[in-house]
Amino acid sequence: MIIQSATYLISSPEYTKCPKPDRPEYAFIGRSNVGKSSLINMLCDNQKLAKTSSAPGKTQLINHFDIKSYPQAHVGGTLKPDAWYLVDLPGYGFAKVSQSQRKQWEKMIENYLRKRENLISVFVLIDSRHSPQKLDLDFIDQLGEWEVPFCLAFTKADKETQKIVSKNVKDFLDAMRKTWQFLPQSFVTSADKKMGRDKMLQFIETCNSEAANTENE
Repeated sequence: MIIQSATYLISSPEYTKCPKPDRPEYAFIGRSNVGKSSLINMLCDNQKLAKTSSAPGKTQLINHFDIKSYPQAHVGGTLKPDAWYLVDLPGYGFAKVSQSQRKQWEKMIENYLRKRENLISVFVLIDSRHSPQKLDLDFIDQLGEWEVPFCLAFTKADKETQKIVSKNVKDFLDAMRKTWQFLPQSFVTSADKKMGRDKMLQFIETCNSEAANTENE
């Protein structure tokens, strides 16, 4: 996939205020400070697209980005670009906010994930520097109960040795096997090294193509 353009569109306080669901949509979510904004910027090749912050809990709304892209095989010509949405969701857990504010966020995220009809897949971001965390596993189990399609993106793979990253990824997938019969697709990424970018964009391109084919049937 070749990204032609990526622009910020709107921030919404609830799913009913989101843009018209007229194209494929991919949401990104993870624990606060997992490197979500950096990964989004790396994927779109625009370092100023999503606001990065060292302070957890910076994202508080449903943030939509309008993406235009071409298939990797496209060379020149007048082919119309594919249009899709990339969504930056608030992190789950630990932002220093009141209990009521946290519950409000959680309800907003749940409603979006369960009711947004054009949502193709959720990228759940996992910090590859750490051993499996209960909070991440619980959130993934919740997605399973809600029947929300998702895949995993292990972040910050350049911040630890390859041996440690590989072990943490394996341990996380092994932990999932205790409750999951089939494991989702997963990607090991680094925003700084652009690791995993091509594979993630290929996954989105394939999903876009499948969505278009379904629409045309």
